[in-house]
Amino acid sequence: MNNAYKSDLLLVIVTLLASISWMFSKEAVLQMPPLLFMSMRFFLAGLLLSCVSYQALRGLARCAWLHAIRVGLIFGFAMCFWVTGLEKASHVGEAAFLASLGVVMVPIIARLLFKESIPPSTWFALPVALVGLGFLSLGAATTHALKIEASHILLLTSAAFFALYFNLNARVTNIRSFVKNNSSDGKASKIPVLALTTIVLLTTGVITGITSAFFEAWRPTLTNLHAELIGWILLSATIGTALRFLVQTYAQSLTANSHGVVIMVLEPLWTTLIAMLWFSETMNASQLLGCLLILLSLIINRLKAITQLMGIR
Repeated sequence: MNNAYKSDLLLVIVTLLASISWMFSKEAVLQMPPLLFMSMRFFLAGLLLSCVSYQALRGLARCAWLHAIRVGLIFGFAMCFWVTGLEKASHVGEAAFLASLGVVMVPIIARLLFKESIPPSTWFALPVALVGLGFLSLGAATTHALKIEASHILLLTSAAFFALYFNLNARVTNIRSFVKNNSSDGKASKIPVLALTTIVLLTTGVITGITSAFFEAWRPTLTNLHAELIGWILLSATIGTALRFLVQTYAQSLTANSHGVVIMVLEPLWTTLIAMLWFSETMNASQLLGCLLILLSLIINRLKAITQLMGIR
């Protein structure tokens, strides 16, 4: 299996871990402020990984730290909008499909910022995604009038930040000369995946923590911590964050092609199915059609890779 296919396979595993993490996060934000939860989640995950990445972190050059922190800042902003949107969303599955639109935006951001060519499939996928968003908005309204909810705006904003994060993450993991080297031959190597993931998670924990300090009250949560809430935080920090983003960053290090991340089309599908079982969620006809159209747009955007993976010519 070449690196491109290996990357896609690992990203499929990432989508499963991410889908389960949606449930952990929703359970937690029902019991505590969302930004405080994200700060605890990512800071704990970062500390966990730092225990095993200490040597790699010490070996990073200053420019490596700066690039990794920049990726972490973008991801931190994305998570601020994401978790706030999740808290306000009435359907976890619907929220997952909205956030997944970031995958469609990946090639567009790559073109605007990095002059990377846009696959023709993207231009077919975008109109389908927009129509799907319209049906989601109609389905969420009490009347048949188009209604954009606050959660929609927050999740779409997070999707844009996620698209930028995916692009930066793929490039940082594939740029050389980030590691200190005292040898005379000037040989350079890539930034270690474990070190990059650790820095990104810790930076995200700091960003969400600072934002939470300005807008949320901590005392009620800290004085009333109970076993169930601690359990959701720990599950989110370990399985939903440390393991998930370590696998994702490694997968992206296998190929510099930003389009490969579109395989994460599966995440909203898994999330919707799990939410139906976990929270007994249901959708009306308009919401279901909207989700299906967004799923179709993601498949269209990645159709060439899917057909190649299946051996179709």
